[in-house]
Amino acid sequence: MTTNPAPGTCLWNGTRERLYYNSGMIDLTIPGTGNIQLNHLVLDVNGTLAVDGVLFDGLPRIISSLANRLMIHMVTADTHGRQFEIDHILNNNAIRLCPGNEAEQKRDYVRSLGGDHCIAIGQGANDALMLAEAWLGIAILSPEGLCVEALHSARIVMPDIFSALALLDHPQRLVATLRK
Repeated sequence: MTTNPAPGTCLWNGTRERLYYNSGMIDLTIPGTGNIQLNHLVLDVNGTLAVDGVLFDGLPRIISSLANRLMIHMVTADTHGRQFEIDHILNNNAIRLCPGNEAEQKRDYVRSLGGDHCIAIGQGANDALMLAEAWLGIAILSPEGLCVEALHSARIVMPDIFSALALLDHPQRLVATLRK
């Protein structure tokens, strides 16, 4: 039984934890770049999947369908103290970051997965290093905004989380965007 940790409780000790296992991946050949195999999707939570601690409607179905192709990871500082509810809805346990240096912790988590095989999606200042570390960093504009550091660290910018996740459901769109 999972218990609801207190807000600010650090549950990541710097080691990688697999949240989903699958044999799927997104395998792309991008002209001018070559063959890319993406296995992990790392998602910021607050501002990206949720606003004010409330998950956007429709995301559970979309994330569940992507779990057939990618290992899904969520990372959060649990700003609003509602991550337990989001974990329950998504049937996934987020990595809760220790207070302080959240940007470095997110980057290190992506690095521990092998950044060259990761997609990361975020919009806040503490997402910038994670977006830069992942092979495919996607910055989104959210109701909370889009931090300029995240914007500059991303390879692609999308108008919202739904559009960003649709890229992964239709990966040829990535080829069209990233070809050189």
